Amino acid sequence: MTSVASQAPATATGRTPLEGIRVLDFSHILAGPFCTRMLADLGAEVLKVESSTRMDRTGVTRPDPNFKGRVDRPPSFVNTNRNKKSITLNLKAEPAREVTKRLASVADVIVENFSAGVMGRLGLDYKDLEPLNPGLIYVSMAGYGHTGPRRDWTSMNMNLQAYTGLMMVTGAEGDPPTCISSSWNDYIGGLHATFGILNALTERRVTGKGANLDLAQFEASVSTLGPMLLASAINGVPPARLGNRSTDSAPQGCYRCAGKDDWCVLTVRNDDEWRGLVAAMGNPSWASDERFSDVTGRLRHHDEIDKNIEAWTSQLSNVEVEGRLRKAGVPAERMRRIKDVMDDPATSSVYKTIEDPPGHPIRITGSPFDFSSSALTPVGTAAVLGADTHSTLREWIGLSEDELRSLDEQGVLV
Repeated sequence: MTSVASQAPATATGRTPLEGIRVLDFSHILAGPFCTRMLADLGAEVLKVESSTRMDRTGVTRPDPNFKGRVDRPPSFVNTNRNKKSITLNLKAEPAREVTKRLASVADVIVENFSAGVMGRLGLDYKDLEPLNPGLIYVSMAGYGHTGPRRDWTSMNMNLQAYTGLMMVTGAEGDPPTCISSSWNDYIGGLHATFGILNALTERRVTGKGANLDLAQFEASVSTLGPMLLASAINGVPPARLGNRSTDSAPQGCYRCAGKDDWCVLTVRNDDEWRGLVAAMGNPSWASDERFSDVTGRLRHHDEIDKNIEAWTSQLSNVEVEGRLRKAGVPAERMRRIKDVMDDPATSSVYKTIEDPPGHPIRITGSPFDFSSSALTPVGTAAVLGADTHSTLREWIGLSEDELRSLDEQGVLV
């Protein structure tokens, strides 16, 4: 695997699903870059457009003394922007906007997640570019979309988790509002955008026409809470905060084991699994109580059952609890630390080791799927800022060396 940042990603053996698709990526932070990273994984040629004064904030830079003045790039930036090319354009300059229009005229997809109205003020929104390229698929991913009363709001992951109601359906009753630690809204927004782009590409093969997709991360996040919100609207009762429990399985929970801060999760869905749990615990007398004979009773007396289960699990390692319960037919998994997951051979296909910079290995995620009929782009590193500016402008829109030199002198390609 190459670690030369400015080199185009290698093509896997066989045709990739999006081979030949060109993507202009104006996105930053996570939601948009995650979307375009998936497109790059599927074989699209993704051209990340930034400037030296307005870089992707995922890649906030800092001096790295280990690499003789090299600017360090966080692994999160490399992970999100791998397999893309990079060009720099100062969009505040009119010539840069003209170059962008020419790039858009030969692109298949544009993805941007600026605040609503930014691309319009630059003369680069869909209505400006569609006449130049009727087949263009233009995706906007502002946090609250480009229409409605919230269009000018600034969105951040935790703010969106609060405003969608997500923070009041995580955690347990009595807990303060609880945020999911990963950037949930960004990943959900990126996945929805990718789905929309693939659908638009499919439609274009039939109609020849592009599409303008206005995706609000707020709406994408709300949709994931659909059943709870609908149930609450009908019965007038807020969704329960269940913590580690379930509405229809009992017992279910994360139970302390004998090791230092070791835990094991188990779920009992039916009476057969309940009998398996009881047998694994050595048929304690308390488990024969009639109150626990069916799911309804076990749900009603969950606290009491939990205390008894933990009195048993706390005497054993989580590995032993997991093994005994699985042997008895009870779904159970020990709680693992991140290092446990990373070191597990079963996840070796998910995590890939690359070098950034050369000689400095880091691990990033690969694609969690394979195709039987086509290939995926091999996981490579992220391009250095602006490394592909000249080569791509020559290849995509045929700029000459004199034209490139003139743009450089005007401060356009920075």
